[in-house]
Amino acid sequence: MVKNSQPKMLIVLLQILLLSVIQSCSAAGGVAIYWGQNGNEGTLSETCATGKYAYVNIAFLNNFGNGQTPELNLAGHCNPASNGCQGISTGIRDCQKRGIKVMLSLGGGIGNYSLASRADAKGVAEYLWNNFLGGKSSSRPLGDAVFDGIDFDIEASTLYWEDLARYLSAYCKRGRRKVYLTAAPQCPFPDRNLGNALNTGLFDYVWIQFYNNPPCQYSSGSGDINSLVSSWNRWTTSIKAGKIFLGLPAAPQAAGSGYVPPDVLTSQILPLIKKSPKYGGVMLWSRYWDLQNGYTSSIQKSV
Repeated sequence: MVKNSQPKMLIVLLQILLLSVIQSCSAAGGVAIYWGQNGNEGTLSETCATGKYAYVNIAFLNNFGNGQTPELNLAGHCNPASNGCQGISTGIRDCQKRGIKVMLSLGGGIGNYSLASRADAKGVAEYLWNNFLGGKSSSRPLGDAVFDGIDFDIEASTLYWEDLARYLSAYCKRGRRKVYLTAAPQCPFPDRNLGNALNTGLFDYVWIQFYNNPPCQYSSGSGDINSLVSSWNRWTTSIKAGKIFLGLPAAPQAAGSGYVPPDVLTSQILPLIKKSPKYGGVMLWSRYWDLQNGYTSSIQKSV
């Protein structure tokens, strides 16, 4: 009697197909972008409508902590001091309807921010919760939309950021909406400002700045990728985080150094770093420079 082997072959083919889908999904990443520091980069809604980005960091809340009144700086987009930024809520909701996570970014390279104590960290966490996250306040600077989380782009202070991370994360544990925590450390390991915060293991996404740091970035002069890849490997094997992203300038003018030509990124660097199970994608500074240079369009299919 001849047995029909077709069902068995079909099962094998389905298993192979399923495995290939799992592998392709595990290697797939997204692009994170910083928006808010140039009035000529288009609106938040326009940015998300491009379909290019999975994450948007609104930059920056750059004055806060140590007893001072928190202040936003959104460059030429609007003036928070005169309540002129409430309309940003429409953009936030537009992005979220497309499945894009929107974070408020703290810090940046220019500003006056620091935490004086654990109590100060707790006060800043409460301010963020009530004014930008799931809490309530009569003075929400960007309107009533609820951010998905908080991004730590801390470049000027070293203390109590781990406490701020813990206080923000604790809101989830009270049965409230999850607060995503993200961070943008510099590539020298460990990061001087955020090392302790990252050691908490509370961060969902970490987009490492592989630029303006010659010891651990791409060398445009020699075309050497080894320093960057070596640093990437150290980060991905040393910190506990949900996903880790390769942070790059979106154009040569976007940073002092570290720009990676799109063809070098897609043909040489991404094939190596995507081997890490922690690979999450690419972060770019910034939407304005991406608009000028078309960087995401050049790399998107490979990310």
